[in-house]
Amino acid sequence: MRTWQVGDVMTRDVATVGEETPYREIVDVLIRRGVSGVPVVDGFRRVLGVVSEVDLLHKVERAGRPEERRVFEGRRRRTAREKAAGLVARDLMTAPAVTTVPGASLPAAARQLDREAVKRLPVVDDLGRLAGIVTRGDLLRVHLRTDAEIREDVVQEVLRQVLAVRDGLVTVQVRDGLVTLDGRLDRRTAAELAGRLAAQVGGVVQVVNRIGYDVDDTALVELPPGPATPVA
Repeated sequence: MRTWQVGDVMTRDVATVGEETPYREIVDVLIRRGVSGVPVVDGFRRVLGVVSEVDLLHKVERAGRPEERRVFEGRRRRTAREKAAGLVARDLMTAPAVTTVPGASLPAAARQLDREAVKRLPVVDDLGRLAGIVTRGDLLRVHLRTDAEIREDVVQEVLRQVLAVRDGLVTVQVRDGLVTLDGRLDRRTAAELAGRLAAQVGGVVQVVNRIGYDVDDTALVELPPGPATPVA
């Protein structure tokens, strides 16, 4: 069964800067490309870090203020002061960059964005070279799929290919991403698996599983502990 991956939704034409790119040129790239951050890459397109609007705004925040150094200075304040004085990407970027790979699942990428509190993930290949970039908005793009496309995947990939369900045993209705499964199968495990797999189809918002079953094959008989007795 095919599941949507980062490589399916990432942006491949990525705006980048080099380590020596000046501050004002970075600002120009962000505005011209309409993005809020860019990867910093070396000559082999390996990702070294990311420069975002947050990194650049430290200079704006401290404009006209004398440089202040405190005896006991927290890490966050020291980082802000250093970036405010930065002139090129090497001194402005946040490093190392939080990255992902094209084969990562969309839920995994979403959890990574939330855990790391970032808005974008550079996507790298096996050698660490930039292959694309995925943002929060890109991950939501899967929900632009039509109900007809979603239904086709549930029927073809879940019911026919994975579960080998004969046509007519289960009906599939999709409305605004809400999938409703109805019908009857022989085993409870098959009915429950149909619901779980349908929920993994790209664009599905929720699954209502109304599939009935003939046999509850989850109720396994527990044998008492002890050595097995050979049959004569």
